[in-house]
Amino acid sequence: MHRPIPLPENPRLTPQDVTVVIPSLQGDGGELLKTIRSILATEPYQIILVTTKAQEERAKIMAKELSSSRLRIFSVSQPNKRRQMVRAIPEIRTEITIFADDDVTWPSTLLPWMLAPLEDARYGGVGTNQRLRRATSPNWQQRIWCYLGALYLERRNFDCASCMTSILLDKDFTEQFTHEEWLGQYQLNADDDNFITRWLVSHGQRISYQHHKQAEILTTLEDNPKFLKQCLRWSRSNWRSNITSLFCDRHIWKHQPWSTYAVYLTTVSHWALVWDCLLIYIYLDMASSWRSASRDTGLAVLAIWMFLSKFVKLLGHYIRYPVDFFLLPVSILFGYFHGLIKGYAMLSLNVVSAQFPDLPQDLMAKCKISRSNGSTGSKATDTVNRLPGGAAKVQTTTMHIA
Repeated sequence: MHRPIPLPENPRLTPQDVTVVIPSLQGDGGELLKTIRSILATEPYQIILVTTKAQEERAKIMAKELSSSRLRIFSVSQPNKRRQMVRAIPEIRTEITIFADDDVTWPSTLLPWMLAPLEDARYGGVGTNQRLRRATSPNWQQRIWCYLGALYLERRNFDCASCMTSILLDKDFTEQFTHEEWLGQYQLNADDDNFITRWLVSHGQRISYQHHKQAEILTTLEDNPKFLKQCLRWSRSNWRSNITSLFCDRHIWKHQPWSTYAVYLTTVSHWALVWDCLLIYIYLDMASSWRSASRDTGLAVLAIWMFLSKFVKLLGHYIRYPVDFFLLPVSILFGYFHGLIKGYAMLSLNVVSAQFPDLPQDLMAKCKISRSNGSTGSKATDTVNRLPGGAAKVQTTTMHIA
């Protein structure tokens, strides 16, 4: 059974060794403001918000309202999550970097738990568990969508969010992170967290997941039919990343054999409706010569076993929110429907929704120069960018609030 690494009695790392980077398409707004305030409460060394040039002035106004010298604002000319993340790297002067989405709420106790594994030099990254921030008075439609979103987080739960800054300052990391391709034709903007996880595994770095109530991050998901689009983006991301891990990088076969079987291979093998129908068909064919009573009893046992297999992994959610148990049939039906989403995602892995300029060489050089100086979010749309032909200017602005 997994146990989080406990807090050390005399920690070497403190919140002052942490920089939090928030890539965001927003310059202000209630969710972003709530996110920044919750992170400021954990007292990191600094927070770097990287938004777009169009949102820069709004971000400055918000920063003035917060009146914190720990918040710095940068911008890039075009919205691109990976470029926004890389824009912050040369400005980081701490040993640890945490990437945060712009719609999360941190507990004030988070940082000590995220830093505990990094006391050990064998660990290069740390993830935490996530829960959905439940709406206060949702209507019945919102309740169903939120229920499905909560179950999604219950299944995936962990996100690798922090890592040693020295890893990010590696020029090879920066180059590959900003130029990762799919099928040799499309440059990825999404899947940034998957890339970082694969990089750590392929470079022999351990990753710890701190599953503890005091390290639990609250987040938001769509509470309307747009949730289906989120599922489609996540499914495309899983296909691309898991195929890369299984058949291109291949490090997981040696370093994570159980996860390879239980997580990665399910991308290509797990089709709920197909397998459930096949199980029932095989049973009925096998039991065709049985007496009617015996065949019916066996079918009931099979149905109960299939039901329990869909229920047991979500048991923790139902213990916390027993009222949601009455929505269990919704989750089963949606599990079958998700197979269609997964199939469509498989057929559209090369979808292109926007084209963004390449990262200029002067910024790449700045990242490399900063290696000797110190140590080194926003839920992006599932964007796969066709490789651009040339570079374009990235405008940046730094703002210090006294």
